[in-house]
Amino acid sequence: MDTGHLSFSRPPLSGADDDLTVLRLIRSRRVGPSTYHRLVAEHGSARAALDALPAIAAAAGIMDYEACPEDVAAAELAAGRKVGARLIRCDSPLYPPALQEIDGAPPVLWVRGDPAWLTRDPVAVIGARNSSSLGLRMARGMAAGLGEAGHTVVAGLARGIDTAAHNAALPTGTIAVMAGGVDVIYPAENVVLAAQIAEKGALLSEQPPGTEPQARHFPTRNRIVSGLSLAVVVIEAAHRSGTLITAKNALDQGREVMAVPGHPMDARAGGCNQLIRDGAVLVRNSGDVCAALGRTGDAAPRAAPGTGLPPGPAPESIQPVEVEARILSRLGPSPCDENDVIRDLGLPAATASAAILSLELQGRLLRVPGGRLALG
Repeated sequence: MDTGHLSFSRPPLSGADDDLTVLRLIRSRRVGPSTYHRLVAEHGSARAALDALPAIAAAAGIMDYEACPEDVAAAELAAGRKVGARLIRCDSPLYPPALQEIDGAPPVLWVRGDPAWLTRDPVAVIGARNSSSLGLRMARGMAAGLGEAGHTVVAGLARGIDTAAHNAALPTGTIAVMAGGVDVIYPAENVVLAAQIAEKGALLSEQPPGTEPQARHFPTRNRIVSGLSLAVVVIEAAHRSGTLITAKNALDQGREVMAVPGHPMDARAGGCNQLIRDGAVLVRNSGDVCAALGRTGDAAPRAAPGTGLPPGPAPESIQPVEVEARILSRLGPSPCDENDVIRDLGLPAATASAAILSLELQGRLLRVPGGRLALG
């Protein structure tokens, strides 16, 4: 019955509809999100669509069709309450408007945490699970900078880039979109992180509580990651990776796609470089992302970690080429300690690290063993 990516108007559900009725319709056999919205549009309410389902199924040659039983939907509601989750229907004022615009928008969302984060200018920061140390540093700097600029950071709670982005954005708010239920943490090593996100952001899923994530759930999860967001920033992604599926979803949904370039010989950068070749915005730091979105960011920058120095200019207020020039002026043929270079700049670590990465990619700077830098 699911019609795929077709656009249907979604009028507010009838006042006669309640959570139980809506859940019964979307959990009924062969009813996916697109079919759900078509049925409601055609019949005027979830209740009327639910009543019409057996006849619709019979006309399609499916005999003895039964909609989702009431006790199954009631059990899901009880399970959600038990884990402290909140059901948000697509007709609720709490439902994120950006997500409501996409084809096949989830009719219901389960949320653990504050749903207000869903509408605070979300930006997705995603990438490889087997990320490099450079990629992880870039993810941390990118997420921290975006949070300071007023964006909620969105990711999928996966290993690697996602985990680094969530951790860095905890102080400013982050959303984890989950493939399984909001109470089923995958990977298991992120149990503590998930609990922190529930307190300082939001865990989100369209699946019933208690659902173990299956392979088929991840592509549908990815469409929510991009659908929630103003833009999707990709940091390290191999060809044919799940990250690129999210980027394609973003393009289909009319979202901005941005990518951090990587070395051509690094397979983990192949997807990012391909995205840039095909028209994605090349970004080196959170300032580039904010500039591409037409924002300058109002938050005061933080001091560079452990320096005791007052904060330098915000990443958005200083040109990347100027940062690069200041870095090169501090280097010579003899290697210098990278941490010393960053400390001498008096800039946020995320800004300095992004500029160092850019210089490395240009071949103007070399990294040598022991965390040191030299002119290329």
